[in-house]
Amino acid sequence: MMRDFLLTVLLAAIGLQALAIDHKGITSTQLSPDRFTLIENATPGTILIDENEDGGVMIAARNLQEDFGRVSGNRATLVFRPDSSRLIIVGTLKSRYINELITEKKIDGTELKGKNEKYLMTVVDHPLPGVKEALVIAGSDKRGVIYGIYELSEQIGVSPWYDWADVPVVLQQNLSIARGSYTAGEPAVKYRGIFLNDEAPCLTTWVLNTYGTQYGDHRFYARVFELILRLRGNFLWPAMWSWSFYADDPENSKTAHEMGIIIGTTHHEPMARNHQEWARKRNEYGAWDYSTNQEVIDRFFREGIERASGTEDLITIGMRGDGDTPMGAKEGEDHKYVPRDEDNIKLLEKIIKNQRQIIQEASGKAPEKTPQVWAIYKEVQRYFDMGLRVPDDVIMLLCDDNWGNVRRLPRGEKERNHPGGWGMYYHFDYVGAPRNTKWLNVTPIQNMWEQLQLTYDYGVDKIWIVNVGDLKPMEYPITLFLDMAWNPGKFTVDNLLDHTREFCAQQFGEEQAEEASRILNVYSKYNGRVTPEMLDRHTYNIETGEWKKVSDEYVKLEAEALRQYLTLKPEYRDAYQQLIRYPVQAMANLYEMYYAQAMNHKLYKENNPQANAWADKVEAAFKRDKELSHQYNKVMAGGKWDGMMIQKKIGYTSWNDNFPEDTLPEIHRIADPEKAVGGYLFTGKDDVVVIEAEHYFEAKDAPEAKWTVIPHMGRTLSGMAVMPYSKPIGSASLSYKMQIPKDVTEVTVHVVVKSTLAFHDDEGHEYTIGFEGGEEKTINFNADLNEKPENIYTTFYPTVARRVVRKEAKLPLPATADGVQTLIVKPLDPGIVFQKIIVDFGGYQDTYLFMDESPNQRIAP
Repeated sequence: MMRDFLLTVLLAAIGLQALAIDHKGITSTQLSPDRFTLIENATPGTILIDENEDGGVMIAARNLQEDFGRVSGNRATLVFRPDSSRLIIVGTLKSRYINELITEKKIDGTELKGKNEKYLMTVVDHPLPGVKEALVIAGSDKRGVIYGIYELSEQIGVSPWYDWADVPVVLQQNLSIARGSYTAGEPAVKYRGIFLNDEAPCLTTWVLNTYGTQYGDHRFYARVFELILRLRGNFLWPAMWSWSFYADDPENSKTAHEMGIIIGTTHHEPMARNHQEWARKRNEYGAWDYSTNQEVIDRFFREGIERASGTEDLITIGMRGDGDTPMGAKEGEDHKYVPRDEDNIKLLEKIIKNQRQIIQEASGKAPEKTPQVWAIYKEVQRYFDMGLRVPDDVIMLLCDDNWGNVRRLPRGEKERNHPGGWGMYYHFDYVGAPRNTKWLNVTPIQNMWEQLQLTYDYGVDKIWIVNVGDLKPMEYPITLFLDMAWNPGKFTVDNLLDHTREFCAQQFGEEQAEEASRILNVYSKYNGRVTPEMLDRHTYNIETGEWKKVSDEYVKLEAEALRQYLTLKPEYRDAYQQLIRYPVQAMANLYEMYYAQAMNHKLYKENNPQANAWADKVEAAFKRDKELSHQYNKVMAGGKWDGMMIQKKIGYTSWNDNFPEDTLPEIHRIADPEKAVGGYLFTGKDDVVVIEAEHYFEAKDAPEAKWTVIPHMGRTLSGMAVMPYSKPIGSASLSYKMQIPKDVTEVTVHVVVKSTLAFHDDEGHEYTIGFEGGEEKTINFNADLNEKPENIYTTFYPTVARRVVRKEAKLPLPATADGVQTLIVKPLDPGIVFQKIIVDFGGYQDTYLFMDESPNQRIAP
């Protein structure tokens, strides 16, 4: 017994570090007498359950059968009578087998009696007559044992996301578990759940494609319920935009109750009625206005409470306007109705009083015997702050600002001690001002942790519910949210990212966890900077290089995700695509598109023909967005998620997505770009002018040779040379116009040319530079580029290896009326390829790429 106790303590300490499952490292592929065998030679152990056990426990036990099949290749046997010397016994305190073990003091019933949703998993020797040993999973209640069953599923290698993210299962011939007693204790938060919301068009389309229904039926919801339970949640606000959980399929509520999921209705759907139940019969029912239509609305309320009888449903009380609006108001116009606040408060007091009376009459019990919640959402918080209160037994549900920042927390001892307790309604997804957030996860890991820690520290521990939109692609934030809801105290600033790593280890394997978690964390951080729906060409500063920096960061992250994707075993790639790669690909592409649009507008304004190339990039990225969505919907996982990734995100002009489809961002093109050459005027910045050679103001050709742009030559943009080289240079020249402060009287001009050798004249090749109206200097750039002993190691090898020659000369600036100077460059020999010109009046920095080009625009030459 002492050995088991010490082992349990040790494993509990390990569990504090392993945040994704309770007890990391207790299973092994090695079999030995001091361990309990789960699978031997691909044959899993037998599961024993009381045939009169709760239906939800029975469902979980059958799922455990399937999980053993996923791991071993053979489905476990489930029996109602002991028929083997080694068993896995599962049950609540009502199970005759668990009761017998408690009565015989083979497990400690005091660990479970009176507890909430607690499991105990322990190995017992000789638990029942004829049984040598058993792994016992006992629960204080139905959800307690269900959580224990799914804990074992995770221990044998089945991720909670095996279905919803296609996480593969590693086949095992043998598997055992360390002897000991294991538990996760009781949850810190009573109601822990998710809200499926804003479900059109993605979730609705996927459900239609998958189930052939225009609504979520019990088959769909059973999969959602299973996921919630595997993640140790217990609560759901069902989708309600166009669906009605209760009315669409009567089996929905029955399935939830049987499986152990508590159903609630949203902050604007009181008395266990879905908004669609009213909206579909609005012509029959009349106005959603309690002051004028009380009789009909009371009847509507009563029907909801009667229908919820016999369930664990959490009843929302209070009332808002028709369709998630303020009472008597329109969404976004709350401020216009502030003068009505006092009247609305009086009306709400009446509504809540009558709702409580209806609850009592319909249930046959005192109203405080039926769990209730009041959502203090948007304008209702104003009413609360003005003094509106609900009875003591009602949970008061606070809210964030829809963007992950809690709006209010209990203040002072009186509020903190409210008997009904407090809850928090949090958002990963949102439809509303200033802009919808419906596509990808935009909540940084650290932000969620910081705000939820704050929430829990202030005693908010009755309800944690989070708006998750379509459910996908919010897989990781959902996991973190529900794990924190179970035990917020586990999570600190020091170990927070351990959770991310453990999540990735569970989905992709231990050897991939570090890199996958890094990418997941970084893309969450990047998305938290600005949501994709709010991102546009104006978001970042194009002039300072900020836009290029953030776009390059995302492109780099995409490359890193691709690199890891290619190292994965094929069976892991669908899961990785969903959880990591697609969000990174899609956002990197969006950043590239808007950066390209910003460059297109900038260059078009400057009359630069390169604007057209950036317009092409915008079109290519826009097209790629559709291709990425197609791959997610139609190709990934064999098309299993068809319709889940069709969210609009390109084309917002207001807060909502009332545009028919993604819209190509506005781009501009310069007509006849091949004729749009020369005419560049540069502006000095930071005491220097940097010019790419092809961005001249005017080019004068020789009689038989012309200035030719050699694309991509050199370290940056291109090279400029008079060609063909065999023809005379004549008076060919390039001129460069630039704006330089009038008080500058002298500059240093740096000219960067290709490291051409002196093939034409052993004395070297020359060019001249000089400002119009001023002194001209002749530069010989390659006289010492030869293999003479004095040059070969000091000059020749280093220069030809670097491929360029930079020469400089000091030049006085002639006086000009407007500060515009014209630098003229003349080659005197053939084969000179000019690459870059730098005019320095105090700001030149010696960089390998010779600095970034200065601001410029094209004017008529």
